[in-house]
Amino acid sequence: MRARGLGKRFGGLQAVDGVDLSVSRASVYGFLGPNGSGKSTTIRMLCGLLTPSAGEIEVLGLRIPAQAEALRRRMGYMTQKFSLYEDLSVRENLLFLASVQGLPRAARRQRVDALLETYDLQAQASQLAGTMSGGQKQRLALAGAVVHAPELLFLDEPTSAVDPESRRGFWEKLFDLADAGTTILVSTHYMDEAERCHRLAILDNGRLVADGTPAALTAGLHGRTLGVRTGEPRRAQALLHGLPGVLGIAQIGNELRVLAEAATTAGEGLGPRLLEALQAQGLDAEVVAIAPNLEDVFVAATHARGRGAGA
Repeated sequence: MRARGLGKRFGGLQAVDGVDLSVSRASVYGFLGPNGSGKSTTIRMLCGLLTPSAGEIEVLGLRIPAQAEALRRRMGYMTQKFSLYEDLSVRENLLFLASVQGLPRAARRQRVDALLETYDLQAQASQLAGTMSGGQKQRLALAGAVVHAPELLFLDEPTSAVDPESRRGFWEKLFDLADAGTTILVSTHYMDEAERCHRLAILDNGRLVADGTPAALTAGLHGRTLGVRTGEPRRAQALLHGLPGVLGIAQIGNELRVLAEAATTAGEGLGPRLLEALQAQGLDAEVVAIAPNLEDVFVAATHARGRGAGA
């Protein structure tokens, strides 16, 4: 999948602006960004549901949106709303979706039986979809999205309405699909899910502000993250807020996590100044270098654009 200069305008709103993407086959590619960042709009353009205002898209060798109808037979799409027929049973939902996707009548029941087993829904086969738990509905929605064994799967924040245990199980199913050759593009706002992706894009206000493997993105912030240990973390955070060189501060338990601006070397320059500022106000503190994480990457990418500086 490739997109170049992808843009979408709704009247005076530039929802997506100049996005370039490249997604490898049989990989899990993540979209990370706040609400309104353009994730859903980008996904809908990539799968042919929205016509771009600018740019070019090629998916599975097809030109989109010109060949969107051909793409629909080769892709699956799942949203956070779980598009299910709640007055039909689990089996009836899957049989209906199999017929919609054009599976031969003789193959439908066999395919549905296999999906019920794969997605741990055998015990709920006769249960009405509307009476299921959130995690069960999620598994049913995923089974429905892959009923025709698509080469490409789009998932738009599919775990936002389920518990952490269900989310973990869901991601195991995604990696099973990727191992079997399915290419997966999934949007999320959970950092722990973003870390699971083979490659990750961060969108902010419709623009691509970071793109790479989670390991490469975090490595790019080496030397810019500090931990502050003090008995009064709330007071310390207030004192350090706005200090030159500080891009962001977050309290994690009883410690502070400080992200330095791009031009600041945290360990050599910012660390001593943090300690000096705290001690000047009578606070005992320890400042140590810590490893960056994806939350730091997200803050660096989105804040830097807001300040008009590079991350």
